[in-house]
Amino acid sequence: MATTRLRMRQLREILRQKLKLGLAHRAIAQSVGVSLGAVATAVSRARTMGLDWAQVEALGDDALEERLYGGRGGKRADRAPLPDAAQLHIELRRTGVTLQLLHLEYLERNPNGYRYTAFCAHYSRWLATRSPPMRQVHLAGAKLFVDYSGKKPVLVDPKTGEVTEVELFVGVLGASNYTYAEATRTQRVGDWIGSHVRAFEDMGGVAHAMVPDQLKSGVSVSCRYEPGIQRSYGEMARHYGTVILPARPGHPRDKAKVEAGVRIAQRWILARLRNQTFFSLEELNERIAELVVELNDRTMRVYGASRRELFERLDRPALLPLPEKRFEWGDWKSVTVNIDYHVEFDHHYYSVPHALLHAKLDVRATAMVVEIFGPSGRVTSHVRSFERGRHTTQSEHMPKSHQKHAEWTPSRIVHWAETMGPQTAALASAILADRPHPEQGYRSCLGILRLAKRYGEVRVEAACARAMSAGARSYRHVESILKHGLDRATAAESTRPATQPPLLHSNVRGRGYYQ
Repeated sequence: MATTRLRMRQLREILRQKLKLGLAHRAIAQSVGVSLGAVATAVSRARTMGLDWAQVEALGDDALEERLYGGRGGKRADRAPLPDAAQLHIELRRTGVTLQLLHLEYLERNPNGYRYTAFCAHYSRWLATRSPPMRQVHLAGAKLFVDYSGKKPVLVDPKTGEVTEVELFVGVLGASNYTYAEATRTQRVGDWIGSHVRAFEDMGGVAHAMVPDQLKSGVSVSCRYEPGIQRSYGEMARHYGTVILPARPGHPRDKAKVEAGVRIAQRWILARLRNQTFFSLEELNERIAELVVELNDRTMRVYGASRRELFERLDRPALLPLPEKRFEWGDWKSVTVNIDYHVEFDHHYYSVPHALLHAKLDVRATAMVVEIFGPSGRVTSHVRSFERGRHTTQSEHMPKSHQKHAEWTPSRIVHWAETMGPQTAALASAILADRPHPEQGYRSCLGILRLAKRYGEVRVEAACARAMSAGARSYRHVESILKHGLDRATAAESTRPATQPPLLHSNVRGRGYYQ
């Protein structure tokens, strides 16, 4: 091939047959056993150098190769140095950067530098000496690899001395190896998402994709081809404008960056914490943050630069901007509307429009708000309550009949009764007080008040007075008094004088007769 150096015997024979004998290129190729392009390249180089057969014959093997192809391995004193392969590897992580572009820039700085083939071969030889995960080319700002460490830090209870293991979250950016780490109580969804949010804020931006392992907090359905993303985790990704690309099950090289990052965190962080005691998560994370700063500021031997330097140069300019509002994690639950048009979440009951009886809905609860969603979007929201077994109800969610019933209160019932008279109000108060729960007396009181439509307010007031004197405390007693006219007897008694004159009659002997 034209790009491969010919052996000296072949080179001399090609030049002899062409420069001395004047044979055609095709005949020379068939005679020597090389490609037509190799013949054309060798002849072209000789003519460019102004060589004839006499000059070629006079030159030694090394001198002829030097004249036509340049020296091997830097034999020529004026040959420019080879590029720094580690720097080439770093530059290739920038979006749109290729080896061809880097070679052109290399030649601009070194006009007598190595040609493209030697340039690429040099980089390939360097890359082959690295570990297999290093062969992946990670573009700037493209991916944040996240996982938990298998080895865990511990907290000590200051009162009992009990030792509790906590989790170590690690996130590593692909291009710069910039690392974020923190301790959390658990691997549950709230802690998992909270660690992501704090990692974004520490980096001042968001990677274009997240690469987690297929743990339950991030992936609800583990699958090589179509993994199911946990709902709250997917909601967080949409809020920050990023996507989630879970690593394939059983393919650790998909997340080799974070695998290496976890090992480094274990050696650089956990190993240095082994002889220290922490009594709170805040105290532990404060120390971890100090060690992470040191880790990111250390110069990496392979690249000759620190993680922070590469982060500022590569990843930070390429990260997505943070949104104005911080993501607030919410817990999701699928629910069915009960017959009382309420749904249950965390042992508390929240109302929905009564037309949605038996419908299947979704509840999203944050620390402050409970939102309820249907197929068409949000149905309603409530302030979150942590009272177990209690109800939070909006009046507009009730049927009309229930709304009217909800407006009844003991004080309103008594105030209504006062418009008929003090005896009616007294009986209403007595009925409400006599029941185990005031609402049980609502219907009795309302029934008594409605008797005024049939008998009039005056008679009802009199009937209530008779019921009070008789110790009666129900609607039936008052209705019976009115039905049998006993309220009129009460009215007559109330008009009789307090004292009456003595009765005089001839058949009445009087008190003096017996003395």
